[in-house]
Amino acid sequence: MPEDKNRATAAAILPLVGGARNLTSIAHCMTRLRLGIQDRSLVQDEALKALPAVLGVVEDDTYQIVLGPGTVARVTPEFERLAEQSRSTEPPPEPKAAAPTTGPRAATPPSAPEPTPEATAPPGTAATPRAGAQPGTTAGPATAEELAAQGAALKARQKSRNATPVKLFLRRIANIFVPLIPALIGCGIVAGINGLLTNLGWLPSVVPALAAIASGFMSLIAVFVGYNTAKEFGGTPILGGAVAAIIVFPGISHVTAFGQKLAPGQGGVLGALAAALLAVRVEKWCRNGVFPNRAHARAWGRVRVPEALDVLLTPTLTVLVTGLVTIFGLMFVAGEVSTAIGAFAGWLLAHGGAFAGFILGGLFLPLVMLGLHQALIPIHTTLIEQQGYTVLLPILAMAGAGQVGAAIAVYLRLPRNRSIRTTIKSALPAGFLGVGEPLIYGVSLPLGRPFITACLGGAFGGGFVGLFNQLGDTVGSTAIGPSGWALFPLVKGNQSFTTTLVVYALGLAVGYLTGFLATYFFGFSRQMRTDLNHDSDSPRSPGTTTPAAGTPPAPAASGTPTHPEGVRIPG
Repeated sequence: MPEDKNRATAAAILPLVGGARNLTSIAHCMTRLRLGIQDRSLVQDEALKALPAVLGVVEDDTYQIVLGPGTVARVTPEFERLAEQSRSTEPPPEPKAAAPTTGPRAATPPSAPEPTPEATAPPGTAATPRAGAQPGTTAGPATAEELAAQGAALKARQKSRNATPVKLFLRRIANIFVPLIPALIGCGIVAGINGLLTNLGWLPSVVPALAAIASGFMSLIAVFVGYNTAKEFGGTPILGGAVAAIIVFPGISHVTAFGQKLAPGQGGVLGALAAALLAVRVEKWCRNGVFPNRAHARAWGRVRVPEALDVLLTPTLTVLVTGLVTIFGLMFVAGEVSTAIGAFAGWLLAHGGAFAGFILGGLFLPLVMLGLHQALIPIHTTLIEQQGYTVLLPILAMAGAGQVGAAIAVYLRLPRNRSIRTTIKSALPAGFLGVGEPLIYGVSLPLGRPFITACLGGAFGGGFVGLFNQLGDTVGSTAIGPSGWALFPLVKGNQSFTTTLVVYALGLAVGYLTGFLATYFFGFSRQMRTDLNHDSDSPRSPGTTTPAAGTPPAPAASGTPTHPEGVRIPG
């Protein structure tokens, strides 16, 4: 039975993450089981990756196990039940005595320096350069495990670079919208079905009901954004929802601000976001004072609501002050910003669609690595709220198509490397469905050149979709989150559903083909193929070097090579 299969998957995962007592939180998104880990050294990465149901593991602020859409929603409840049962009987975890070989802090002892090319190569010989690296560095990885280790190192370095205040703030903004994705997808698919029935003239008595089902959530999305914003930033969630509800209240049309009457929904999700952030600040002022941490603040800056009156005054002042600022300021300003976003997106694709699509499709994955892609989530939601779909998401989805094409080319160019080919075979199904991290950090990014050629595939796919936008055949998505083939039920445009579907499918095909051809012909140097194209059944130690041609093999280096911490691209 499916329940037994999901429970078996959960039961297999639990001990490999250190048991229930090693978990601080359990959640899931569209494709991943997200776990808060207490002791990272207890997590067995390679054993988790070997599970049939696991498509990959990535790490960011939480440890994330990629299970795929649909599967994760069924496995998570079973995992939560098993974890709850285990906590009552499971002893506290004991840290490992030895240094881990797959954990984030696995390293050689302080007294044993990390092996270097000079230490691992025999006297009088030089190490062969790594694929795409400068002379004198170590050889490129030749097995899936070594690629994963190098990819993890890249992710760890990028994670430290992304820990800036602006990028951390953008991540928190993304956390507000991610819980809304299931409702956006469900309502988007219902809207697509309703549009199809309307165009065909079928079931006219059902069409109004489907329209209400599809539009109900979108009409109140500002309330949900306000609720999640207050929750994310440490306020009372229901107060965030209350001030955001002002924006969608029908009676707001009787209020005049800046010389014009306000309209229900004016400002949309951006106005709700700003209103809830202000509500959190006002609530904290009421409870802690304006300058709670400044010893020399003026007396009025330290004034706070007395504890005895907190339950009455704090929510009242929060709603009143924030509500007045929202009505007579934020709604108008956010409305102007939202209108400008919609107008700019339309102008960009109407006048420079092919070029804009090429740039967006090619640079999306680098934006992801920089952590800047999360700024697009409110923009997507604003466009969906205004137009019924976002024209940007199908273009950005082409980046994943380029990765799939590049992975297939790597598979064919390395026929003797069973390890890498096995990784690609296991990750390709998820890649077709838009889950790209296993391919990116397990294959293309550690290899270097294939990542660049994969981005080129995304650029051409994005340019193709952008060109049709420029010609008048708009391609959009009624929801955010899905990508690749999973986006097919959600595509929508200004033409028929069939036309929009065909344009999107052709864009994916262009991305696949360009990524494949660019990687097949330009993704490998001759030295890279020499280093990588061999049977890797006999494992080599990660970090060892490949001796130059005509020299004897290098002796094994003493000490255990390090495995850097694995983290994920934020998504």
